[in-house]
Amino acid sequence: MSYGTTEAPRAATEELHVGMRLFTPDTATSPHEVYAQLRSECPVLRGDGWDGKPQVIVSRYEDVIWSLKHPEHFSSAPEAVNIGQEQKLIPLQVDPPEHAPYRRLLDPEFAPKRMKPLEPEVRALVNQLIDRFIDRGECDVHEELATPLPSGVFLALMGLPQSDLPMFLQWRDDTIRPDVAPGDMEAAAAVRERVGHELSEYFERMVEEKRKNPEDTLLTRIAHGEVDGRPLTREETLGICHLLLLGGLDTVTATLDCALAYLAQHPDRRQAIVDNPALAPVAVEELLRHQTPVMMVLRVVKEDCELAGQELKQGDGMMVILGSANSDDSEFDAASECDFTREANRHLAFGAGPHRCLGSNLARMELVIALEEWHRRIPDYRIKEGTELLYSPGIRQTAELPLVWT
Repeated sequence: MSYGTTEAPRAATEELHVGMRLFTPDTATSPHEVYAQLRSECPVLRGDGWDGKPQVIVSRYEDVIWSLKHPEHFSSAPEAVNIGQEQKLIPLQVDPPEHAPYRRLLDPEFAPKRMKPLEPEVRALVNQLIDRFIDRGECDVHEELATPLPSGVFLALMGLPQSDLPMFLQWRDDTIRPDVAPGDMEAAAAVRERVGHELSEYFERMVEEKRKNPEDTLLTRIAHGEVDGRPLTREETLGICHLLLLGGLDTVTATLDCALAYLAQHPDRRQAIVDNPALAPVAVEELLRHQTPVMMVLRVVKEDCELAGQELKQGDGMMVILGSANSDDSEFDAASECDFTREANRHLAFGAGPHRCLGSNLARMELVIALEEWHRRIPDYRIKEGTELLYSPGIRQTAELPLVWT
């Protein structure tokens, strides 16, 4: 991504350099310095995106939350981001008021009362995974816990075969982190388009199967779902399934990577959870804030408007930096500190406004149980000597996370 021109004044050139640093692996690994520089020097930064079109980066808490709560100005319609899908990702890429009927259909599926009965099954799965490696005294948390846990829960919730997991994980990676040459956006788009087509074919088959042979599963309820008194169309059904796949398989994995990597490097925070397991829910919220796995979400400016004194034009792309908002001292006391005693924690790791993360209750439940059971069984652990942790930009996920314990 480039911002400005070589003729830009020195101050502007330095601001543009800060914007480019957002998308480097170094920043993904340790983002707080860049976040702070963005907020202090260029809280609303204009430039050109990868496609050459105008792009805006928003980094202060007050501007980020305002942007998220006003989809009439900043839309998450397909123009904001295309990941190869053949239809809108529902409900993410539908703005109010059309958005509301889809949330009425789907929100109850992820309500706390729906999540509570799943807790024993999730706890059993966490312990089954730990059983596989605890006696070795080491594991790659990314491969052996953070990936199979949310993936297994998602497949069970949807009523899909566990044997399809490798295929789902490949689709996930090809969509979010396509294996192409750095900067080759055309190749990345081709990979995503292929995956989008394969996903549509797969879910079309599975939805038809659930219509013929209904079960007590989420996919069956989607297959028979209605909005505004009519059945979901093919495109609506596939759009919902595509979004649930990406949300169910990637973000919890990234969050567990970030959380356990941080705790492995901060023994005092780790010990606090060991000493008081009831602290796990608070720890999850603070780790979501401090480590914010989803660094940013994308929007498109829907109409000419002003934000923090900057004129924005209809059609401008927009990057709303959740991680920066979550480390803003104007909202959080001692924001750079990871404080498990923090009382007010209005973090934006799950977004805000009408497009707030649909699966946040499920994610919280998985994360809390994972931290409780891990620290009950493996209280003293560290990162394997000689390891250099590398995080992916955009969604902060480690390529590997080797931990060792006695």
